[in-house]
This record gives sequence, C-alpha cells and structure tokens, in this order.
Amino acid sequence: MLKESILRYQTELQDIRRKHDKIKNYYYKQKGRKEQLTEQRLKLEKTLQSCIDNIELLEKVRILLGRVSEFAREQARIQIESLVTNCLQYIFDTNLEFGIEINEVRGRPEAEFFVISNFTGQVIKTKPQEARGGGVIDIISLAIRIAMLECSDDEIKGPVILDEPAKHVSDDYIVQVSEFLKQVTLMFKRQVIMVTHNKHLSEMADKWYKVEMVDGVSIVKTDEAEILKNY
Repeated sequence: MLKESILRYQTELQDIRRKHDKIKNYYYKQKGRKEQLTEQRLKLEKTLQSCIDNIELLEKVRILLGRVSEFAREQARIQIESLVTNCLQYIFDTNLEFGIEINEVRGRPEAEFFVISNFTGQVIKTKPQEARGGGVIDIISLAIRIAMLECSDDEIKGPVILDEPAKHVSDDYIVQVSEFLKQVTLMFKRQVIMVTHNKHLSEMADKWYKVEMVDGVSIVKTDEAEILKNY
C-alpha cells in the first residue's frame, strides 16, 4: 500500500514538473516576443518622428512660398522644383519629378508638394510622404534644405550640416546619395559636414571620424590616427 502511494506521488510530481517546465517555456517565449515587439515599436516611433520632422520642413517651405511676392514665388518654385527633381532623378530614376502647386486659399497663396511618376505614359501624382516610403522623403528634405540655402535672397555662407540625411534610403541608392553630396560641394562651393551611422556614406567622405565607446571612454578614430578622449 505504501509502495503504491509512493509511486502515485512520484507520478503526480513528474506531471507537476512537466507542467511547470511547459509553463516556464511558454513564459520565456512570451517574454522574448514582448521584447521583440517593444523593440519594433521603438523603431517605428523613431521612423514616425523622422517623417514628422520632414513634413514640418515641407510645411515651412509652403509658408515661405506663401509670403513672398508672386514673381519671386514663381522663381523660387521653379528653382526648388528643378533642384529637387534633379536630385530625385540622380539618386532614384529618371521617371520621378518634384512638383509644387500654388493656389489661392481664402485670399492667400498656399503651396502643395507632389512627387510625380511617369511610367509607360501613365502619370501618377502622390504626396511626398506617400511616395515609395521614407527614402524618397529623406532625399526631398535633403534637396529642399540645399535649395533653400541657394535660393535665399540673403547670402548664407558656411557649410551644410546634415544629421542622418539618408536614414531611410536603402543601400541600393546610398552610393548615388554620396555622389550627389559630392556634386553639391563642387557646384555650390560648400563643405558638407555629416553625422551618419551609414558605413557607405562615411567611407565616401574626404575625411571621417568614428566614435566608439569602450569601457566608458569615447575613442575617436580617423582615417589617419586614433585619439582617446574622455566624455
């Protein structure tokens, strides 16, 4: 009788252990899934904020175009359209154009921005934020910044400072982005200072600095030497 009881208790104990292991495995799987979803959410939030920043830039350009005179507005429109279109075609393909439409709304001019695609004779007009994902709006924002510097009535000197200018551009087009930036330096006689995590962009620079954190110390590496700095 005692032996049967011991065997029954051992069987029940084994069942409890199996259930415990099963629940434990399920817990760790769900924990890993939660961490993965949290990481994805953070990435999406960063992408969303980047798009919002780019949209705010477009809104500033729209307001600027609305405030200047009709003639100056038309000249600025043509120059901005041309530079941004050239940039899009240089980096992506020849079927893309950038368009600005200015209309009178409640007695004041307002500007709308479009990306125009022409494939096999079919013209498709979309908002920049809806055209081919974040890469296109990154390039439009980059080109508009340069256009605003060069089209301004006030002479603005100094370098062009960029922070992750092609964050959402795929590696298929990064070489074209770097070549475009080099053309900007030659055409407009401006130095480009850029912060980027993209290896391809940094390697195309004439001079680069790489910062790495090692044991609480920021190590600044260059193409010539390695310098230690404490932050």
